[in-house]
Amino acid sequence: MAASRPLRIAIVAGEVSGDILAAGLMQALRSRHPQIEFVGIAGPRMQALGIDSLFDMEELAVMGLVEVLGRLPRLLQVRRQLIRALKANPPDLYIGVDAPDFNLGVERVLKDAGIKTVHYVSPSVWAWRQSRIHKIKAATDLVLAFLPFEKAFYDQHQAPCRFVGHTLADAIPLVSDRVAACQALGLSPQGRYLAVLPGSRQAEVGMLGQVFLQACALLHGRFPELTFIVPLVNDRRRAQFEAMLQAFPHLPVQLFDGQAREVMAASEAILLASGTATLEAMLVKRPMVVGYKVKPLTYWLAQKLVKIRTFSLPNLLAGRHIVPELIQDDCTPEAIAAALAQRLVGDNRQLLDEFTRLHQLIRCDADSQAAQAVLELLEVA
Repeated sequence: MAASRPLRIAIVAGEVSGDILAAGLMQALRSRHPQIEFVGIAGPRMQALGIDSLFDMEELAVMGLVEVLGRLPRLLQVRRQLIRALKANPPDLYIGVDAPDFNLGVERVLKDAGIKTVHYVSPSVWAWRQSRIHKIKAATDLVLAFLPFEKAFYDQHQAPCRFVGHTLADAIPLVSDRVAACQALGLSPQGRYLAVLPGSRQAEVGMLGQVFLQACALLHGRFPELTFIVPLVNDRRRAQFEAMLQAFPHLPVQLFDGQAREVMAASEAILLASGTATLEAMLVKRPMVVGYKVKPLTYWLAQKLVKIRTFSLPNLLAGRHIVPELIQDDCTPEAIAAALAQRLVGDNRQLLDEFTRLHQLIRCDADSQAAQAVLELLEVA
């Protein structure tokens, strides 16, 4: 290492997936440069690493164009207070982890104030509102991207970007052990399980929980031996889902606190909300059906803005439709149950081979790559 001066890095995550990514980056940074103080907005994994969290991460976990409006005054207040605190005691670097609607605004103000900025996880600028690339260039000194085609897009626009791969691809083995996953969850390896992941945010579970449970009820009629295993990210989501489950007293459902990866690995197939979890499902090599619903106005607006025809990360990485996506009006219990039934009785070997190829494509030791990029930007690596 070229220097050992103490560093102060601000890092802000807005949801569960960002907390995972940020925690891995924090550990990799400290392994290379032990004298780092972290401050920002953090989830439980980041907090376990000793970050000074100025606000609860849940404050930023809002989905949907319409849903954000009700929380906008508070979000703006949090952003103002965060900027004020960081300008009063400037960090060496600000890292915004995903949450682009929040982080890019902070990054622009801090960059203009002379603080270096990094945005970790590219916004989907290649998918919709491509003119945002100019805003990103103005706000950031570097974007860390986990998809190779994202870097290609940034290169076309002469915007600094580094492809680092994805931490999940590093953490998850190329072959996931179903028996070990069952044992870790206290499940019999002889059982048949279908994983159900209705999302990590309140609004997601609110829109999808009932529909997913209705689909499970239909599947139970055809596959009575199936048990539906559901990981919930925190106590609030568990209470929310348990309230919905009251309407299905005879459905064999087992809930877990976290342990999403083990739940997916123990299953034969997975029903889940579109998002980072689809990448994890791909990496554990289980066939999946992706569902998603938002409020009608949010969907109408998205249709006007989105430039891509597929949404889930496996399909985006493959560049073609390899897993079923049931979006909005197509996200019905009947359609979900039919698609899952095909995965439960069909031959999935070709799909799983493609999952393995994609896994290898993004398995690049992402924490180390990202940490190295950050320290090079700070000129201490």
